[in-house]
Amino acid sequence: MRSESSNLGVEGTYLEEIISWHRNRAQKDDRSRFEVRTQALATTRPVSLFDAIASDPGVSLIAECKRRSPSKGDLAQIEDPIALGQAYYGAGAAAISVLTDEKYFSGSLFDLKEIAASVPIPCLRKDFTLDEIDIYDARMHGASAVLLIVAALANNELEFFLELAAECDLDVITEVHTKAEIEVALAAKAKIIGINQRNLQDFSIDTSLACKLRSEIPPGVLCVAESGITQVSQAQELLEFGFDAMLVGEALVRSDSPQKLAKDFVSSGRQKGNLCL
Repeated sequence: MRSESSNLGVEGTYLEEIISWHRNRAQKDDRSRFEVRTQALATTRPVSLFDAIASDPGVSLIAECKRRSPSKGDLAQIEDPIALGQAYYGAGAAAISVLTDEKYFSGSLFDLKEIAASVPIPCLRKDFTLDEIDIYDARMHGASAVLLIVAALANNELEFFLELAAECDLDVITEVHTKAEIEVALAAKAKIIGINQRNLQDFSIDTSLACKLRSEIPPGVLCVAESGITQVSQAQELLEFGFDAMLVGEALVRSDSPQKLAKDFVSSGRQKGNLCL
């Protein structure tokens, strides 16, 4: 695995800009947190992402609905998110990740609601969770889990959101990029840790990062590899390193057949050498 650098001319701007935009939006959201929480908890209890990954043999596939990225621009039109979600489910994906950030990724909560209602597997709300209302909205729109990015949160925020998500029957993928962030996540008692190989400052990718950091995560905590997984063969390497799941987005949505490629990832993630798990 090698490092891939983005073509950005200016580094250190993406994360700060996106966090600022999301925090400002949350501040302007005048909905009552109590009322939204009440509405959220009145919805059907979601299926467990943790259980779906833990019970799936090999490296589970979390297949992503992703239209664009800030660094690469438009990736796919995805005019029918339901069809894409059902294709992923039919291919054997253990879960589906749905981008809901509108400004930077052209996602939406509507996509999440549509996909979650159309498949029996758990859906992750993939977004920058920075306010409690983000968690309530995730539950209301059918998510089984939310993403918490250690680099975007203060330590007390991470612990608060982990506890709040649990109260809302939502699992959390706690995303890290460094050994120090793994220590923060473990101290906060994260149950699923995602190692993102994408640098959120400049969006460059180091495809060796996940395997380098895997040994820092102890048994009992599920480990997900994120970003830079573009080749089916990488699934076998992740299996060798003991990963529980891989999150794949860009490669799938840009494929001529997302379902076929997803099926290939699922198959490869269950093979160890010539043995099929």
